[in-house]
Amino acid sequence: MATRSDTPVLDTLAAMTVDSIERCGLDERTFILTRLAALAAMDAPAISYLAQVDPAIKADLTAEQLQDVLVAIAPVVGTARVMSAATHITQALGITIALAEAEAETMAETEARSRNKP
Repeated sequence: MATRSDTPVLDTLAAMTVDSIERCGLDERTFILTRLAALAAMDAPAISYLAQVDPAIKADLTAEQLQDVLVAIAPVVGTARVMSAATHITQALGITIALAEAEAETMAETEARSRNKP
């Protein structure tokens, strides 16, 4: 039986990504780079890239590798889509950083409160 979550859509997307990785013959890095290329080709919004940030980090992908994907697909998908993808990737990374900062702040506040309790 499924458990209730505060983020059921993101949890489902993450589970689908894990399932896809397990069923695909590509190595993890190639798989994520392929997904990013597909997102760029369809002019996906920033939120779609957000689901790829954690797998990209876990696959040790670099900013240069992400740029290389955009360079490789530019002649096929066009300048507008590549620039849109670059903007959306940057927005997704910004969202990720903001979430991490908020989480760190919450943890620091919780730790400070626990130290101040008698």
